[in-house]
Amino acid sequence: MSRQPTRFGRIRPPDEARLAKAPPEPILEPELPIIDTHHHLWQRPDHRYLLDELLADLRTGHIVATVFVECRAMYRAAGPVELKPAGETEFVAGIAAMSDSGLYGPTRVATGIVGFADLTLGDRVEPVLEAHLRAGGGRFRGVRHSAAWDASPVIGNSAAASAPHLLKQPDFRAGLARLTALGLSLDAWVFHPQLADAIDLARAFPEANIIVGHVGGPLGYGPYGDRRDEVFASWKRGITELARCPNVVMKLGGMMMRLAAYDYGALPAPPSSAELAAHWRPYLEFCIERFGPTRCMFESNFPVEKMGIGYAALWNAFKRVAAGASAEEKLAMFSGTARRAYRLD
Repeated sequence: MSRQPTRFGRIRPPDEARLAKAPPEPILEPELPIIDTHHHLWQRPDHRYLLDELLADLRTGHIVATVFVECRAMYRAAGPVELKPAGETEFVAGIAAMSDSGLYGPTRVATGIVGFADLTLGDRVEPVLEAHLRAGGGRFRGVRHSAAWDASPVIGNSAAASAPHLLKQPDFRAGLARLTALGLSLDAWVFHPQLADAIDLARAFPEANIIVGHVGGPLGYGPYGDRRDEVFASWKRGITELARCPNVVMKLGGMMMRLAAYDYGALPAPPSSAELAAHWRPYLEFCIERFGPTRCMFESNFPVEKMGIGYAALWNAFKRVAAGASAEEKLAMFSGTARRAYRLD
């Protein structure tokens, strides 16, 4: 076993050699159509994850379509600062057009695009949103302006969050009003101590289409590392209240880096789908119970989750958690909710 513990809360390149140590798993329920509602594409100094790398993972499953979520990739090098993120949408729209040609397989990659716009611009964010809409070629669906913030320097905050209560700021809310008026959605990422802010926002903007990522951000390392039961109880209270907001949809997944249920970097091999399902089941099942299948959708969060597990095993874990659901409920969680929430064809 490695003597170096995983540096939770930070992204690092996946170790392909280590991933290869996992015994191959047969694809469970291969007839079930899946829309991956949350993945990234980037070219970083230490890691490339572009169309070829994504397709290599997609071919291990049966994914019919994907939704790209912003990751500060390919911003414009010049021009007004607030418009630079539109370069990411231009880049992903090009990838999506390549996919739509049919030359890269049947999956419709990035059929929905979630970009970044600084909603604290308030009313001035409207031309930025319009630039994204032009750049997206009909695929731009909304904005993720992450609010994930914690006082502990160990946690690793979102690059877009400089204070604990971003979602309560009047300028942010003015920007959300512009976003909503254009029929676009907000992908909200918060940590579990901030769930009250997300609840307040959803109640204040009942017409907004709010999609909460990563199961509401339960934290399991740093100052939360020895408080698992306390964190779980607090998270459950927040999720229960959030689920009472009918304009909120929950993404199921994205906990590998933050929940820290185990130190996957110290394991001799990646966890199996059964092992991961056992760790995540209490959180996923509680969300499904509170939100219902028609307001839940699964996400891969790749390549971030690839730090700990392969693509096929991850989706097998989700299917194990959903094994007791009806065929109609599974269809909703694996593709139907995504089609509605992201307005996909």
